[in-house]
Amino acid sequence: MPSELTPLIQTVRVGPPRRRYPHQTCRRFCTIACTCLLIGASVTIALQALFLWPYQHHHGRHSHYAMSWHNGKSFSHKQLRSILLNTPTAENAREWSRYYTSGPHLAGKNYSQKFLPRALEADVSKAEWTMDKWQAWGVEASIVAYDVYINYPVDHSLSMLKQSSKAESWNVAFKASLTEDVLDEDPSTALDGRVPTFHGYSASGNVTAPFVYVNYGTYRDFEDLIEAGIDLEGNIAIAKYGGIFRGLKVKRAQELGMVGAVIYSDPGDDGEKTEENGYEQYPKGPARNPSSVQRGSVQFLSVRPGDPHFVVDERNRSTPGYPSKPGAPRAPVDDSTPSIPSIPISYADAIPILKALNGHGPRATKLNKYWNRNLGLGYKGVEYNIGPSPDSVVLNLYNEQNYTTTPLWDVIGVVNGTIPNEVIVVGNHRDAWIAGGAADPNSGSAILNEVIRSVGKAVEAGWQPLRTIVFASWDGEEYGLVGSTEWVEEYLPWLSDANVAYINVDVGAAGPRFQASAAPLLNRVLRNATNLVLSPNQTTEGQTVGDVWDGTITTMGSGSDFTAFQDFAGIPCIDMGFKGAPDGPVYQYHSNYDSFHWMDEYGDPGFKYHEALAKVLGALLGELSNTIVIPFGAAEYADALDGYLSKVEDKLKSTREPTSDADVFTLRGAVLSRDVTGSSNAFEESLKTVRKSLAALRVKAAELDGRAAWANRKLENGLPWWNIIGKVKLWITIANINTQYKYFERNFLFEGGLDSRSWFKHVVFAPGLWTGYAGAVYPGFMESIDAKDYNNGLKWAGIIDRCIVKATESIK
Repeated sequence: MPSELTPLIQTVRVGPPRRRYPHQTCRRFCTIACTCLLIGASVTIALQALFLWPYQHHHGRHSHYAMSWHNGKSFSHKQLRSILLNTPTAENAREWSRYYTSGPHLAGKNYSQKFLPRALEADVSKAEWTMDKWQAWGVEASIVAYDVYINYPVDHSLSMLKQSSKAESWNVAFKASLTEDVLDEDPSTALDGRVPTFHGYSASGNVTAPFVYVNYGTYRDFEDLIEAGIDLEGNIAIAKYGGIFRGLKVKRAQELGMVGAVIYSDPGDDGEKTEENGYEQYPKGPARNPSSVQRGSVQFLSVRPGDPHFVVDERNRSTPGYPSKPGAPRAPVDDSTPSIPSIPISYADAIPILKALNGHGPRATKLNKYWNRNLGLGYKGVEYNIGPSPDSVVLNLYNEQNYTTTPLWDVIGVVNGTIPNEVIVVGNHRDAWIAGGAADPNSGSAILNEVIRSVGKAVEAGWQPLRTIVFASWDGEEYGLVGSTEWVEEYLPWLSDANVAYINVDVGAAGPRFQASAAPLLNRVLRNATNLVLSPNQTTEGQTVGDVWDGTITTMGSGSDFTAFQDFAGIPCIDMGFKGAPDGPVYQYHSNYDSFHWMDEYGDPGFKYHEALAKVLGALLGELSNTIVIPFGAAEYADALDGYLSKVEDKLKSTREPTSDADVFTLRGAVLSRDVTGSSNAFEESLKTVRKSLAALRVKAAELDGRAAWANRKLENGLPWWNIIGKVKLWITIANINTQYKYFERNFLFEGGLDSRSWFKHVVFAPGLWTGYAGAVYPGFMESIDAKDYNNGLKWAGIIDRCIVKATESIK
């Protein structure tokens, strides 16, 4: 080392090593441990705040129901249930029924008096009144308007003309009254503004032609006529109501070249309570008044509900699935409404027309037994010959309708919950074809009001639902589910994200028999709700609605406001009500005799079934909105899908072998093609793949239900305050379960829609193509078998299998 650098090197003194004391090590360990605990607690709190707080905030110890807190006081589910089950009264339901049935309330004419033509002026401010009532009961409500294309009656006539044998002149042999009798006992039948008899969406026209009796006018009935060599083209169809939706009777007649349709109500379909069986007619007895007329829509409901004059986009492309808002461009009406005129008539008006066919063409009894169903041969002199009528006897059918674009008004009420994206919707339609509508729809309107009044009392007492509740009073249902369809189309993104379930009440009370349709996810919670309410017709003390109900839950079809929710948006639905019994008073559907007086005397004297259904609906709503774990059953859904597939296999088998009587009856509305496309064996083989996928879905669905049961047990038993990890696991599990339940139904939507009716997106549920009301399961399969197009069946096997696999993967 150079000597000149030596002075720069200095010795650095180092102190003795620092002693470590045991208490300092312990303190450091405790500091680290506490820091970790604080970090863990912070993460837990953050997770709960971000995802789980809405559930925890409502969680009461030892309960799987949500608990509300108001001014420091708790509000339990037991208190909620007590309010929902004890508030509704028959007296209040009767009062609401009296108001709703006090005047005409056609679609688009029940906002306020200023919108009415002179002929329909009455106390019909139904929308405003409904909104005001809901607000008075503590539920925020508003009116939502849609501009839609509908028709109103201007004039009509129906005359039977006979040609003189000595001259070419025609004489009026019979002129139908096309009106219903005014009854002293029933004040609503005498209202100056009562609604004329007509068909919604019927075409205007003036046609004169021979006529043919077409039974119920099902697809198969028309096939029977073709096979019997009956000339249909250029004739007018005379059809009985029943069997299928009325619009499909007109649709098939139109397709076969017929020029008009007349539809009547035959007392042979009224069961035991008929004049022929010795019962007096309404108003003196329970039998049908012979002048009653069933109004209704003839829109092709199984093709597409909602506004038929649908919106087009900027390139003038039709876009069904978008709401009809003011100023929206429109496409021509061509695919879902008739081009031939039709009118409804009474049995009294039908008798001379049916008698004019006596001796002309084969008797209905000579075709097959389905033409003998409920025929009163010889009753009133009618022999039920098919026709056509002779050239010297024709009908002149004149129908004038005013088509217009006019507002409809939905009333929407909201009770906010604490979870931002879980919503229960409850709805009933308000519009009716007649001044009354005591059963359809205003029994449901009265019931909905009682439920809203009950919910208002619960909110006033301190309840806040876990899930947001939306109440809806729809307008325009009768024409084609218009008000509800437009609303669903407008709010589809939000509903797809948030809507857990939709509950529908239409005819809420018209007799003693409880009936329900539901998506299988909801079967269990529906059954449970019926077991909470005492039955008005209990034979043993303490019997509930569930005890006296036969337990049958039918599949979802169409014909009411659940259609857009279930079949278009993939939201599980319930539709329920008390209906008439076969041996009970005749319900004179869509006639002036569906009145407050009929309800008070025959339909629901004492309004006890109104009260009972309000309690069932309240109990159901309480369970769906206030249960921490959504009370669904995925395994029951998977089981149902498996059972539906067996129906497909049975239908396929029936095309290869002679059908039983029951099989033939189920095909009365079906398309029966004479040409076969593809291999039925290959199609049958594809169903095995679907069956295998359903088995895998069943396993995962049971696991999901098992996790839900585990979570409910944990909620019931509770977790100690210090078990942070257990609580985090529980609440994350609940959040995942609810997400999987909520979106489960959406997995069965196919964006391309069903064949020839793309608006319907659900691959499991849809209205039957040629039934309209009744639900078809796996419609892609069923329609392919009906058409004997097995290549199309293979296509649907692939689509349905992918939906099942997607549903399985969504709940892994």
